[in-house]
Amino acid sequence: MALSASDGLPKPVVRPANRSSPRVGKAVVALLSITVSAVNTGQSSTSRRTRDRSNRIRRAAPTTPQEVGDVDLSHTDESVEPESPELAVPMLTAPTDGLPELVTDAASVKAAAASLQDGDGPIAIDAERAGGYRYDNRAYLIQLRRQGAGTVLIDPVDLSADDLSPLAQVLSENEWILHAAGQDLPCLAELGLAPAPTLLFDTEMAARISGCPRVGLAALLEAELNVGLAKEHSAADWSTRPLPTEWLNYAALDVELLVELREVLAARLTELGRIDWATEEFEHIRTYQPTRHREQWRRVSGIHRARSRRQLAIVRELWRQRDDLARTRDISPGRVLPDASITTAATSKLTARADLAALPAFKGRGTRRRIDYWWQGVQRALDLSDDELPDQAEPTPNTPPHPRSWPDRNPQAAARLAAAKQEIGALSEQLGIPVENILTPDTVRRLLWQPPTQVDTATVSERLIEAGARQWQVQLTVDILTTAIQEAQ
Repeated sequence: MALSASDGLPKPVVRPANRSSPRVGKAVVALLSITVSAVNTGQSSTSRRTRDRSNRIRRAAPTTPQEVGDVDLSHTDESVEPESPELAVPMLTAPTDGLPELVTDAASVKAAAASLQDGDGPIAIDAERAGGYRYDNRAYLIQLRRQGAGTVLIDPVDLSADDLSPLAQVLSENEWILHAAGQDLPCLAELGLAPAPTLLFDTEMAARISGCPRVGLAALLEAELNVGLAKEHSAADWSTRPLPTEWLNYAALDVELLVELREVLAARLTELGRIDWATEEFEHIRTYQPTRHREQWRRVSGIHRARSRRQLAIVRELWRQRDDLARTRDISPGRVLPDASITTAATSKLTARADLAALPAFKGRGTRRRIDYWWQGVQRALDLSDDELPDQAEPTPNTPPHPRSWPDRNPQAAARLAAAKQEIGALSEQLGIPVENILTPDTVRRLLWQPPTQVDTATVSERLIEAGARQWQVQLTVDILTTAIQEAQ
């Protein structure tokens, strides 16, 4: 069944977080080319809908999972209504205005920029990368959409910053809408494209702050606009040329409804009195500069298996060999040599090249062909003197130990942490906001492991701000943390 243009645009519906309510409208955009998926009355369809319904009550996934280790993010909403029969949501299959021609040269960029300039309202933006295939995370496609201008697809591979300067000028004057902006802003900045202060709206962060239980783009479009969005090409190799038409169609759909989604989420944030919280988060995302670890090799997955300094040296030298080769060949490091192969070599008894070649992890065709190259890295590690071996842990000043050791090493700190976790967890449940968005566990641990000498709300607030907490986060948590410190003392 196809939806006609007369169904019209949906009206944004404002509803409090974590409450069930009717879906928005019957259709989404005039002239939107969408179809309704056939209803499968069999067991597989029923099971799938049941799983999807269950998933809607789960807490949103962490923005930075590595920071959440000691925090219980489990969440159950017992008010969810029983399963009721319903049609599958309409699937978004093609852009409203058809698939635009790919912009590949400076003249076309200038024309596209002029078209966007003549449009109205904020500009929806997305970028496609090939991180799982290429060495870095540069953009291989840029998607833009603005009301009155339609959708623009730009292939930036052969374009310079000067070629893109007309687009940069337009974007610097208008609000950007992105989903999970922190993923795309770095690769866009490499092309000279950056949002101006206060001109960023992140639909994923808006969903988190407004209490949406699922914050992926497809899940939000389904929940808020009653439209399904297929994500079958999200992990594609976007460095492929020429780009297949079906990939371009998929990419265009990623920005098709971002403007409408922004309006729904902004209305909810305003009703909940959280629009200022979200604005602080958007600005934090816009200005965020990630900390680059000096010893990147310590990020190898499974490195905890390397218990001795000699084993760590093998991890380091194999990582360096891999990084050099991956950079030279412009291939994702994990495709050159998996982390598991590095840690397997490090934890095996290796005295000769034949020992390395005998490991199953090094018997793949490509790996076996370069066995001499990999052995060079191992040999360097074996030849190091004890003084040249890396330390067991990366030097990180003022970093507290893992919380599991706190009861033995600092019982007072353990008591502070337990009390704070309980209260912040309760606040998270009350607001419907994930714990790590209220305040990152790393910030909490650093404060509670070594609190200020004089403990009051002023000194605790100061420490939180120094750690990068936003004002709304400080206001929500300062009393909880101050009390936790004072009572433990």
